[in-house]
Amino acid sequence: MTHRLYTDLAPWWELLAHRESHAEEAMLLQELMDDALGDRAQSIAELGCGGGLIASHFDADREVVLTDLSPSMMAQAQRNNPNRQCIEADMRTVRLDRTFDAVLLHDAVMYLTSIEDLHAAFASAASLLRPGGVFLVIPDVVKEGFEEHATSGGTLGQPGAQLLEWHWDPDPDDDTHRLDLSILFKDHQGVMQSIHESHTLGLFSSTAFVRALMAAGLEPVAELIWDDNAFAEVFCGRKA
Repeated sequence: MTHRLYTDLAPWWELLAHRESHAEEAMLLQELMDDALGDRAQSIAELGCGGGLIASHFDADREVVLTDLSPSMMAQAQRNNPNRQCIEADMRTVRLDRTFDAVLLHDAVMYLTSIEDLHAAFASAASLLRPGGVFLVIPDVVKEGFEEHATSGGTLGQPGAQLLEWHWDPDPDDDTHRLDLSILFKDHQGVMQSIHESHTLGLFSSTAFVRALMAAGLEPVAELIWDDNAFAEVFCGRKA
């Protein structure tokens, strides 16, 4: 299924969350990558970067390469990161002719809905790492921590947009859950639109993430410490 949120509605993303709201998260992600690496990550590749709002806050002197499957989201990422390379690519198959100190896979990991896809994406990440490089994976939730919940937010004004997300699990026995979202969008003239979409998201156990790291030839990094209020779960692997 092609989701409008990542195609023709991609320009709405900046109304759903202001760019500046990602500044603290970007700082924390850089700290995690540096801590895992044991040095400053000078080169970073992000898989599934979306509109590149987090990466736009990464230090200007770090080399950052952004990838995403959606051409529309890549256009937004390039606009938000005008001096960085943006490459349209599927995280499950992407291969580049270079390597990086760190590879980041944030909430886009939730769109991997099978163990096979999870392993394929982790293999891609491993291929992008230099020896000693680190792969940081930050899912929104893992299976053992999932509870049905709803969140909302957005911006006011003209234009403005409000988003309601409802996460629930129709079948607790499989590796997915469902996200139903509704968006109200108000344009410059005050005309209101409403959109509803259903997204199928992955829901894997912590063990599945660790096994995927190991299957990709990465050594799990267990000593990382992070702010639970910022990130519910963090997984990391280091390339030998």
